[in-house]
Amino acid sequence: MPPATRRQAYRSPEPAIPTSATAETAAPTVAWAAVRLNAYAPSSSSSASARAAAATLTGSQRASARDNAVMPAVSQALIDFANHFRPEPGPGIEIIATPRYRASIQPDFPIAGPNNVSWIRCPAGEAGEVIREARAIFASRRLPFMWTLDPEAEPPDFANDLAKHGVHPDPHGAESQVMVMSINAKVDPPPIEGLEIRDALADLETFRMADKAAVEAFEADMPADSPEAIAMQDRRRVNFGAQGNRHLLLATVDGEPAGAGGMSVFPPAGAILQGGAVRPKFRGRGIYRALVAARQEIARNAGVSGLTVWGGHMSGPILAGLGFEKVGWRRFYLDGSTG
Repeated sequence: MPPATRRQAYRSPEPAIPTSATAETAAPTVAWAAVRLNAYAPSSSSSASARAAAATLTGSQRASARDNAVMPAVSQALIDFANHFRPEPGPGIEIIATPRYRASIQPDFPIAGPNNVSWIRCPAGEAGEVIREARAIFASRRLPFMWTLDPEAEPPDFANDLAKHGVHPDPHGAESQVMVMSINAKVDPPPIEGLEIRDALADLETFRMADKAAVEAFEADMPADSPEAIAMQDRRRVNFGAQGNRHLLLATVDGEPAGAGGMSVFPPAGAILQGGAVRPKFRGRGIYRALVAARQEIARNAGVSGLTVWGGHMSGPILAGLGFEKVGWRRFYLDGSTG
């Protein structure tokens, strides 16, 4: 088994930044440079799978544990969006789509998660061939990558084939819940002394602060601050902006970076929360909740029907407390053989 590769645990439906740590038509333009979002002051698909997802909502036992105890109903369309969204190519994102798998490649984000193979649909006898083929794609680019399995993966025991090739569940978090919440659910930002939410795509300095906060929160290894690494960060920032539907927020407390969270909006279907993270020294103050509330506000203004996110073992309970409901899962297998 190759050594476990430490990486920023951004797992989300691409365009990518999910999370196993604390930890997800273009949106209207917001004048971020002039006004920081809500500087909070202390005073203030199959039919069977669709039925299974609906049953998950009906049978939820979380109501008594939720802050948001009365959750507006979510549509089947939002559930389907959450469970079956597939990324498309875009600035900085290459997609290799075949009938047997889908590979997402982000050379300027050289960690597993953003670089992944998902939607495995192959005959059992071809599993080994798929593994070798996908590895060749990432080996040629010297990138580690993540295998992401969903409930409809074929063959159903593909994880056993991965194990035979030395690939095992991600030690940083082997499973995330696919979760949804209506855009009409009420998520009140908590009063936090000195909190500001900034647009992290506005300039390279702010983007790098958001990146650094996420790296610390996820206990990740990223390239050192070399000129080449900084240039990669700037290309990522520019590409995020060029995608037209991508948002990245930085939370600061008294000017110090405290956490970050991304989002891609796809009106009217939904918005995907990505990479929500809070630095350890700032946890327990409600900053994660504030980042969810800020992104919900953007998504609501963009005209989407609801939010979806992959909640890990730390973020999942927080999200459930806000009113998110589980409608599916993803399982992760870290392949460090190609990095």
